[in-house]
Amino acid sequence: MAPLLLQLAGLGAVLAAAALILISIIAFISATEMPQLHRHEEEKFFLNAKHQKETLPSIWDSPTKQLSVVVPSYNEEERLPVMMDEALDYLEKRQKNDPTFTYEVIVVDDGSKDQTSKVAFKYCQKYGSDKVRVITLMKNRGKGGAVRMGVFSSRGENILMADADGATKFPDVEKLEKGLNDLQPWPDQMAIACGSRAHLEKESIAKRSYFRTLLMYGFHFLVWFLCVKGIRDTQCGFKLLTREAASRTFSSLHIERWAFDVELLYIAQCFKIPIAEIAVNWTEIEGSKLVPFWSWLQMGKDLLFIRLRYLTGAWRLVQTRKMN
Repeated sequence: MAPLLLQLAGLGAVLAAAALILISIIAFISATEMPQLHRHEEEKFFLNAKHQKETLPSIWDSPTKQLSVVVPSYNEEERLPVMMDEALDYLEKRQKNDPTFTYEVIVVDDGSKDQTSKVAFKYCQKYGSDKVRVITLMKNRGKGGAVRMGVFSSRGENILMADADGATKFPDVEKLEKGLNDLQPWPDQMAIACGSRAHLEKESIAKRSYFRTLLMYGFHFLVWFLCVKGIRDTQCGFKLLTREAASRTFSSLHIERWAFDVELLYIAQCFKIPIAEIAVNWTEIEGSKLVPFWSWLQMGKDLLFIRLRYLTGAWRLVQTRKMN
């Protein structure tokens, strides 16, 4: 009996190794090149408040604002106004109290089929195009792709990613700024502060089904095991990066959809960029584009392929890369 068990164990180990090799080969062969950073001609410009075209700046230009806020938006005509009202009310009050504070909000319409761009442009007309800009992408790239396009068009010393649903209370940006400052001295002027909902986990579990809770724990385990260590919540859409950290990480980013946050933090840890995880106030907002089972399945596959593609050399980190 014992020899048989040993044989079965040996066979199982061989099959597992063969499966891993096969998956690695598939990951290598199917690896896409770095997503094209080339913009469609219309994506090189934004409309000012007078409907005149102006050329977008570049992340590689010197910063002229203290804070850039990048808001990826896909079919967000209903949820976007609440977020924009809260954000701009905060930013305007902050600027009034501190005239040296400067900011911009960049709404990136990710190929929406509704009136997202028109809704966002009303804020450009109200506050001026120096403070609010709208980039309308010709086709849907995915959340990661939309964020990257906004980041590469930003003027801020620090760049904040903020979701269009307004789930995170915008004044919590001050918590991220403090977390960022606490990481000083920054190596090569690079640091990241991630908003986190990990402190709300027990409350959220009480409201979720067992199946969704199982999916959540499975996803968290895969993130920790395959990609990112030490960050409990990689998926919160409220992240603050120094300009240098943003240009370095987003220049190496391959994934443009939901799992892009994980690759972004994986890249940051590979570059040894210091990361702070900061608890923020967060409320679940109806209208999420995430389909629980299939989206989590896709993200699970992406996590495995992130790890394997970097290990096999199919994907490589780059220092900086400019966009045409």
